[in-house]
Amino acid sequence: MKKISFLVLSGSIILAACTGGGQKSKTTRETKTMFTGAKGEVKIMTLDPGHFHAALVQKSMYEMVDSTVYVYAPEGDDLQGHLARINSFNLRAENPTAWNVKIYTGIDFFEKMLAERPGNVMVTAGNNAIKTDYILKAIEAGVNVLADKPMVITPDEFPKLEQAFKLAEEKGVLLYDIMTERHEITTILQRELSKIINVFGTLQTGTAEEPAITKESVHHFSKMVSGNPLKRPAWFFDTKQQGEGIVDVNTHLVDLIQWEAFPGVILSKSDVEIVSGRRWTTDLTPEMFKKVTTLDQYPEYLQKDVVNGVLKVYSNGEINYKLKGIHAKASVIWNYEAPQGAGDTHYSVMRGTNCKLVIKQGAEQGYKTTLYIEAIAESDATLEANLTKAVNEGLQADYPGIKLVKQAENIWMVEIPDSYRVGHEAHFTQVTEKYLQYLKDGKLPEWEVPNMIVKYYTTTEGLKAALR
Repeated sequence: MKKISFLVLSGSIILAACTGGGQKSKTTRETKTMFTGAKGEVKIMTLDPGHFHAALVQKSMYEMVDSTVYVYAPEGDDLQGHLARINSFNLRAENPTAWNVKIYTGIDFFEKMLAERPGNVMVTAGNNAIKTDYILKAIEAGVNVLADKPMVITPDEFPKLEQAFKLAEEKGVLLYDIMTERHEITTILQRELSKIINVFGTLQTGTAEEPAITKESVHHFSKMVSGNPLKRPAWFFDTKQQGEGIVDVNTHLVDLIQWEAFPGVILSKSDVEIVSGRRWTTDLTPEMFKKVTTLDQYPEYLQKDVVNGVLKVYSNGEINYKLKGIHAKASVIWNYEAPQGAGDTHYSVMRGTNCKLVIKQGAEQGYKTTLYIEAIAESDATLEANLTKAVNEGLQADYPGIKLVKQAENIWMVEIPDSYRVGHEAHFTQVTEKYLQYLKDGKLPEWEVPNMIVKYYTTTEGLKAALR
């Protein structure tokens, strides 16, 4: 095990030999899942951090988390990129972190982690090809797991994830995925308004052509993260390793559909009926590929997806399905690069019997998520009165500063202070804080595990339909 202390010295990361870690005692293993909220009692083991999301979990410090983090990974660019991000958090001028990292880079890194077990929570965010196996084996070993999405990318692997959840319950450990989008302010307010009957009414049933609830997410291969251009690993463009878009980013959208349409309701696989699925490619030229990976040519494993010199990535997908009889649609689109001043965008509609709740994030909104309320009836003074009271009196109690602004006849916007727009990266801290509370409680909410199972059933069955 090597230790990395992040210190400022000629701008470099200093590696020093360390004998830390090692075998935990039998007593420690037996009590590892019992958390009290004490300082530093959660000890993180980061497994093969190939995705920048692994670092974002550590963008903040947590009272309950020990400052020493154990990283088990193969040597290479993925690991070095992760360490550089942690180092940047430690060296930043405002609210610097103080992480110490001990690393193991042998080819048996996963087996070594399970043998040594210097921590009690495994964080995994990276190559998805064998992530489900990693999760299952970690749970079998009695380790808590905080996993980046997706936890599974193919229908064939889905039963392993179900088994992991079953074993987690038996062993008293918590398996949880990082659903950052539940912490985005317009989505929160859309959900809250949908629960107010004299404003929203009830959720329509919808149709395949006009679903009751729609979520669409647009992402970009070339982007900035923590103020720096993001370098993506070449395997990110291999759907055998990353997963197709329909099972990757769509995980967030399906999660939000469940979370908003059926808040607190325990769902089951029998509640899902896949209507249709489709997939299509984003095409990358060698020049585009080099800009985001720094590689001059496509690796051998990507040659299967190259046509006339252009890499075709099945990063786009759409699932049209019914959940408890309600028509829903989840779509993900990957473009190469965002327009100037723009970034990843989100579009969403919830159709109630009284009004529609619409989130837009286009040029007209200055690429900021904006929540609109559109009346179903042509003239509805009652709705306006109820809506004004719901926002300016009800929701303001929990979200001070928000305000209802009339845009046109029967169209309103919720004005939201910038203080609530903390950004995607900050949402990782919020999810981690919630997970830490669950560890302290010793359990997840009653509906979380069955609904995670339903979510991944929906995405993998959606892929199956798209491949037909």
